[in-house]
Amino acid sequence: MAVRKVLVVDDSPTDLANIKDIMTEAGCVVITATNGHEAIQRARSDKPDIIFMDIIMPDMDGYAACRSLSTEAATKEIPVVFVTSKNQKADRMWAQMQGAKAFVTKPYNADAIIDQLKAFL
Repeated sequence: MAVRKVLVVDDSPTDLANIKDIMTEAGCVVITATNGHEAIQRARSDKPDIIFMDIIMPDMDGYAACRSLSTEAATKEIPVVFVTSKNQKADRMWAQMQGAKAFVTKPYNADAIIDQLKAFL
């Protein structure tokens, strides 16, 4: 797999570090953000190949950030994969309606994250 740039967005330092480690081991360049506003700014400036984002975050949640990213010309082609503890059917449907391409439920394992990386890159 070629080196890819991945944006990881989570307000939990533990989850942020875990996903960053998984991506780094997979040979990716990783950039991070801790809320939706920061995610939008990083996506605009750093142009990642894919975004792994939590839903429940302060300031701006993942749904709002995804909705914004999926409607902006500069970021709408970047796939967003939600990595979240929200696992109801309605959560998945709403995520898809906001522009998300996939959904990984916490607790996750490295294979689940890598599978999504491979699916979109």
